[in-house]
Amino acid sequence: MTALRIAVLPSAVADQIAAGEVVERPASVVKELLENALDAGARVIDVTIGEGGRALVRVADDGHGMERADATLAVERHATSKIRAASDLVGVASFGFRGEALPSIGSVSRMEIETATSDGEATRVRVVGGKRELVDTVARRRGTTVTVESLFFNTPARHKFMKGVRSEWRAIQDTLTSAALARRDVRLSATHNGREVMALAPATSLRDRVSAIWGAAADSMVDVDDVSGPFRVSGLVERPADVGLASRRVFLSVNGRAVRDGGIVRAAEAAYRSTIPSGVRPTILLELTVPVQDVDVNVHPAKAEVRFRDRWTVERAVERAVRHALGTGAGETFAFTTRGAVSSAAPHIDIEALRGGTADSPPLFRAEPGAETHGAGSNDDSPRGGAPATAPTAGFGASDDVGASAVRSSSAAPEAAASDVVVPRLIQLRRTWMMFESGDAIVLIDQHSAHERVLFERFMLGMAGGNVASQALLFPLTLHLSPSEFEAFDAHRDLFTRLGFEAEPFGGLAIAVHAVPSPHARFDAERCLRETLATLAGDRSASTLARHERLAATVACKGAVKAGDVLATDEMRALYVALARTTLPAHDVHGRSTIVQLTWDELERRFGRR
Repeated sequence: MTALRIAVLPSAVADQIAAGEVVERPASVVKELLENALDAGARVIDVTIGEGGRALVRVADDGHGMERADATLAVERHATSKIRAASDLVGVASFGFRGEALPSIGSVSRMEIETATSDGEATRVRVVGGKRELVDTVARRRGTTVTVESLFFNTPARHKFMKGVRSEWRAIQDTLTSAALARRDVRLSATHNGREVMALAPATSLRDRVSAIWGAAADSMVDVDDVSGPFRVSGLVERPADVGLASRRVFLSVNGRAVRDGGIVRAAEAAYRSTIPSGVRPTILLELTVPVQDVDVNVHPAKAEVRFRDRWTVERAVERAVRHALGTGAGETFAFTTRGAVSSAAPHIDIEALRGGTADSPPLFRAEPGAETHGAGSNDDSPRGGAPATAPTAGFGASDDVGASAVRSSSAAPEAAASDVVVPRLIQLRRTWMMFESGDAIVLIDQHSAHERVLFERFMLGMAGGNVASQALLFPLTLHLSPSEFEAFDAHRDLFTRLGFEAEPFGGLAIAVHAVPSPHARFDAERCLRETLATLAGDRSASTLARHERLAATVACKGAVKAGDVLATDEMRALYVALARTTLPAHDVHGRSTIVQLTWDELERRFGRR
């Protein structure tokens, strides 16, 4: 009879295998013990680390503690107080629920637990290498202290793969930070090698907690708070102008549980498209509230990941929330102001670009007959605070979301809101910037960047709805292209058509253009098309933008007014209103700032008045 080749593993070996799934490194121990403390209702948690957790991890809390029978049972496999049946896994609110943390940790370390349900008599349990060696009585205050020493002392292979003290300590810091961000109601302190490295008091908001952890980093972030169906997305994201200036940080929580989720991060980053340069990534600190029946938390050994029933809807909700926050808060240093009612005496500014103008210098935007016109830099008769301008016409329509997957038709509400934008007195500097006084500062608007943003959002909305304005040419325009330019045209031909360019191959490397878009009267279609094709042909760098977004951004850049173009007062006013109607007015499609503010305090310091 042949010997059996399959055998049931001894419990000690099985415990160490299970520990490999739960306890990857010292930071895993800290995470599990922190979660146990939070599940026990702790409001004060002290963490002590020695040698990056390789020598010592101690977590002490003031939670409800355990009786002796529970304490001795807690170190057994699959012993838990969190669930009783498989159905309890649906909507489980506790951090732990499998009953694996303590036995897994105890199987690869020297672990000691001291716990009490009230001040006075407490229970001490000592486990070494998975074997319970001691159960006795000690004195302590209410709560629990778990001490873990000599991690992986009995598994040399695992011990060998631990990283250095500094690397392991950084991982523990990340774990502590995630816990501090997720549970802001808890007082959390940490000591490493005898030196206090964290002392966080309870915080009332995520911004306060971020300020306590990272200091001034909170100043560069805007608030996110949006509800989409049953999903709520809140938190903080980095202002586009500050992306890349400091270390990038990412924190995600789902129903209060810190998780890793690349899909959610990519969705949040997608909201930054056309606002930051390619290759830089923003800081994202987001909290998602999802119906418990729509998320499964039991899909990862360390509970670090979750599974959504409808991931696409969740990701779109995140992208929409972040984009809305960037649109309303990214230009926090300056906000377009509105009035409750539009004055009947206010001039009507029509920025419909296809009408009006002279052959010598056609106006970029046309004013209605009877509207008051002023030269650049001249005084007008409007009140000092500026006059409300009526809404522009179809030349620059407002958009709700420029992402192709989330473009929506403008409703009457945004139109009405944009119709009473208060336009301040504007002057043009160096034929490049529009300047005006606003509250406590001087504000500068880059006319090219502003017009670029307006055109980009108009093109994106038009491409989604198939209604980009196009003007037929009396005689076709023939362009002779280089091989790379012709290849770029052929690759983007359908998108050019959606943008309003009607063109077709005309033999060899030539194309015949029959119609072109008409974003404004100064638009040079031939120059724009040539420069766009040259840019597409010469750009071999990776881009985070989709093809249609990239093309719309390029055409907007090439078709916008340039630095050096003289704008009349009515043109500047119309451009100001059009910019106010965009979703993300603070940045152009390359991530550069459109609006810059110089405070009076800074000017007074420059002149020695402060």
